[in-house]
Amino acid sequence: MRCLIELEQIEKEVARRSAWIYLPISLGAALLFLLVSSLVGGYPPGTKIGGMVWVGLLSLIVITPIAVSRIKRQARGT
Repeated sequence: MRCLIELEQIEKEVARRSAWIYLPISLGAALLFLLVSSLVGGYPPGTKIGGMVWVGLLSLIVITPIAVSRIKRQARGT
C-alpha cells in the first residue's frame, strides 16, 4: 500500500514539473506567432487569434509527451 502511495506522489510530481515545461513553451510559441503575424502582414484580428490558438494547441500536443518522458526519466535516475 505504501508503495502505491509513493508511486502516486511521484506521478503527481512528474505531472507538475512537466507542466512547468510544456505550458510556457506552448504559450511562448503562441505569443511569438501573434507577434510575428502582427508585424509581418495585415492579417485580420480573427486570423491572428485563430492562428495563435492553433499554434499553441499544436505545440502543446508535440511538447507534452516529450516533457513528460524526460521528467519521468529524471525521476527514475536514468
